[in-house]
Amino acid sequence: MKRNLFISSIAVLLIGLAAAAYAIHEEKPSETAAVLPGPDAAKLYDYITKANPYVKWELWPGKGRLYKGKEPHGSFLTTYVNNHAHFSVKDKKGKMTDASIIVKENYTPEKKLSALTVMYKIKGYNPSDGDWFWAKYEPYGKVLASGKVEACIGCHAGNKANDLIMTEKIGR
Repeated sequence: MKRNLFISSIAVLLIGLAAAAYAIHEEKPSETAAVLPGPDAAKLYDYITKANPYVKWELWPGKGRLYKGKEPHGSFLTTYVNNHAHFSVKDKKGKMTDASIIVKENYTPEKKLSALTVMYKIKGYNPSDGDWFWAKYEPYGKVLASGKVEACIGCHAGNKANDLIMTEKIGR
């Protein structure tokens, strides 16, 4: 009898630990302790490559690596999202939260990295265009465009109802 009680207690403990581990994983984790940059392309690049490397982030939910892309981004794409963006997509509220960062690796038809394009939501930065700060970099960091980039805004403006996101619908 004592042995059955002991085994039952262990089983309950293990189930409780598994439930706690699952709950922790599903919780919205905080970003790295590194301070987010303001609207500055050079500081943003340092943040996404050194302070909080985007290659360690989640891929856009439901997208794999090197999925089919289209111009102006490239023939193939890999899209990474920080925790803020990841949970905004998963929560399906139709708007990305402030501090969301989306990094898109742009590849040629030969699958050679040609550029990084970044959307970074900064509260109050550009309210008329979703508060997005835009940046485009050569593969190793040279800034090609940044800020309120008209080419980016003009293309994405058709998706204002989807917070200017083109990858997929982020609302219900």
